[in-house]
Amino acid sequence: MKRKATAAFAFFLVLAAYFYIQNNGVTVTQIEVSSRKIPEAFSGYKILQVSDLHNKSFSEDQVNLTEKMTRIKPDVIVFTGDLVDSKRYSEDEAVTLARKSRSIAPVYFVTGNHEWLSGKYSSLEKKLKKAGVIVLRNEAVELSKGPDSVRLMGIDDPAAESGGYNEPAVAEKGIRLAGGEEKSDYTILLSHRPELLQVYAKYNVDLVFSGHAHGGQVRLPFIGGLIAPNQGLLPKLTVGKHTSKDTTMVISRGLGNSVIPVRAGNQPELVVVSLRKNGQD
Repeated sequence: MKRKATAAFAFFLVLAAYFYIQNNGVTVTQIEVSSRKIPEAFSGYKILQVSDLHNKSFSEDQVNLTEKMTRIKPDVIVFTGDLVDSKRYSEDEAVTLARKSRSIAPVYFVTGNHEWLSGKYSSLEKKLKKAGVIVLRNEAVELSKGPDSVRLMGIDDPAAESGGYNEPAVAEKGIRLAGGEEKSDYTILLSHRPELLQVYAKYNVDLVFSGHAHGGQVRLPFIGGLIAPNQGLLPKLTVGKHTSKDTTMVISRGLGNSVIPVRAGNQPELVVVSLRKNGQD
């Protein structure tokens, strides 16, 4: 009886350690994206993606997370939505992360659905801007390095529309407002929703950063993610690099949790995309 109790205790101890690591141990995923359109000066340019924080705190003042981000030495940091959680709203974790990220590299942010569902987005936006974050709302900016530049567009999450709305149509409107129909050199888009890949591929977009899917929440070998918002069971677009036509999309597994409170086989993730001009070692 004593042996069984000891074995049971050891099992639950291991299980608790596993779930702690799965929900608090941040991994860094390195992805390379190459294109002949990438300017020479941007070959080797590092973009650090942060997504779906959902109020998550990684130690006091986000120290564990931001120390890891600092070691990456990114050229730019992009936040792809859901810094806050609409069900248990708090701005402190998001604003702290934004402020400390801004001391590492320039930071650009687009909204996710939770910013809008909270009903408190205007307050968050003011605090992000005060922290030095550049908020992109259906608009574009130029990123420069040496003599070269690329275009960075950011669009609002479709949940910004009140009442009933057609998500692909809202995303298309945002891209058009940001100048997505204009001919341009290399173009990067920040948009929270990965399931809208076919929309992004219709426009002059070379690289998209998305989140929202939380990696499928639970990931199983040979199967992948089990469930994702707006994709349902066994979703296809939950993590990593995907292509459609001439558009490459990178999806972050994100950092926090929302409706489903735990992850399994799916640790929180920072994504680092290194741009590479084709034909260059």
